[in-house]
Amino acid sequence: MLTDMEQMPSLKLGDFVLQFELGPPTPEIQEVAKKELRETPEVQKKAVEELKELLKKDTDLKCPLHNESWLIRFLRPCKYYPESAHKLVREYYSFKVKHANVYEGLKPSNEKNIFEHNILTVLPNRDQNGRRILIIELGKKWKHNKVSLDEVFKGCVLYLEAAMLEPTSQIAGAVVIFDMDGLSLQQTWQFTPPFAKRIVDWLQDAVPLRIKNIHIVNQPYVFNMVFALFKPFLRQKLKDRIIFHGTDRKSLHKYLSPKCLPECYGGTLSIPRVTGAQWLELLLMCDKEYEAINSYGFNKN
Repeated sequence: MLTDMEQMPSLKLGDFVLQFELGPPTPEIQEVAKKELRETPEVQKKAVEELKELLKKDTDLKCPLHNESWLIRFLRPCKYYPESAHKLVREYYSFKVKHANVYEGLKPSNEKNIFEHNILTVLPNRDQNGRRILIIELGKKWKHNKVSLDEVFKGCVLYLEAAMLEPTSQIAGAVVIFDMDGLSLQQTWQFTPPFAKRIVDWLQDAVPLRIKNIHIVNQPYVFNMVFALFKPFLRQKLKDRIIFHGTDRKSLHKYLSPKCLPECYGGTLSIPRVTGAQWLELLLMCDKEYEAINSYGFNKN
């Protein structure tokens, strides 16, 4: 982390403890890092030094160069190619400048509304491949006159920034489930081409995290109108990772084991789902970390 914490923020939910997993990855995940990301101590050391040198030349950019974990955060999704990681750092911060209206002062304490409406949540467990699972419910639960799509986007950013702190998530990545159950025609009108472009640009170019799949479930027919807005901006790689399941749970289970999913998705997960409000409680303990994250980037003229 960029800030020093006396103790790791955690939340006890029954027998389960909810916390960020900042410890070293398991041997299985380390094996994935080696196989898929070329990660070895030698490759890592060399790439960290090279990326640091490249960033030092960027006089218009303020980065925590002293923080090795931060550098690794950008190297992992780029399979330890320093030039690619350098490009990703610049894209990540350029995107923040371009969408300053969204990123200005972005921290959990300023975004309580989205979490309290409980339409964004991360499952407390990981999937069978060690990935984080983010669930976004933009149908029945979404009161679009009380929660804007910009707020939904900000909530997603806060979750993914948290996932980026976790070594296991950096290696294994994350999957997203969009649950569109009950999406109404009125709700579809909230989506605009500029919003669609922003989301796609963010996912394709500016997120230092491996988004492995986006699963669309329970989508009604009107969802086609929404997806039509996103389609023109999608490159093939991301297009191939978007999978439509409707109400076919067997189709979803080809990608996500039922053991990792709650009952509503045909799963057998016994840990209770964590609500948005509970996640907020945990994220609020990290407000200072988000302030630190926001303190870096392109120098303001």
